[in-house]
Amino acid sequence: MTLRLVGATVRRGRRTVLDRVDLDVRPGELLAVLGPNGAGKSTALAALSGDLRLVGGRAELDSRPLTVWGTRDLARRRAVLLQSGGVAFPFSVLDVVRMGRTPWRGTSAEVGDDDAVERALAVMELDGFGHRPVTSLSGGEQARVALARTLAQETGILLLDEPTAALDLHHAETALQHLRALAASGRAVVAVLHDLDLASAYADRVVLVAGGRLVADGPPGTALDPTLLSDAYGHPVEVVRHPRSGRSVVLPLR
Repeated sequence: MTLRLVGATVRRGRRTVLDRVDLDVRPGELLAVLGPNGAGKSTALAALSGDLRLVGGRAELDSRPLTVWGTRDLARRRAVLLQSGGVAFPFSVLDVVRMGRTPWRGTSAEVGDDDAVERALAVMELDGFGHRPVTSLSGGEQARVALARTLAQETGILLLDEPTAALDLHHAETALQHLRALAASGRAVVAVLHDLDLASAYADRVVLVAGGRLVADGPPGTALDPTLLSDAYGHPVEVVRHPRSGRSVVLPLR
């Protein structure tokens, strides 16, 4: 299953927020999308999900334009976690996570709903939370519920907008470890991240977005270039090698 953007362009009013972007999403890979606020990361993710109209270029799934896919067909192939993925009504945690199984209603996969929900709850360490109203949870706990709902959908492609933004260190690491394992099993995982060190530790590939364009695309060891990062974020950084793992560590200069 292949998903890609070809020359994708998005405008809001007179402002170009995504400018002729080419981006391939590959099975078996965790792709981290990095960049400063307002760079176009979430816009690129929305273009990949088919939830945004392009004024130029195209978005394709298995060589077919996303515009020709039905809503349910898309939902069986890609799951999307939005930044605003919370629930305003006091549904139980179990009910919210079960919403991720909606695309499979009426199919043979429906028999696996309970198992899929149980797996997602366990991964996000939400065992025992099932009957609690989601509105009674902390912000970080609600974020874990939203991610569990996305995982329960069990699609070949996951498009995640800041999945770790509200999570503490332990749960951010746990989430990225699981997403890395999903990618290793053959799924395609795209995650918008602000934590450059999480991206370096877990991503197979990194793209850096600045001014609506991709300015870097490659493995973390090469894409996390100090000059590119300093220019993109408007703050000087240095990139050093971790003494034990050898991975890149990004340090802001102070």
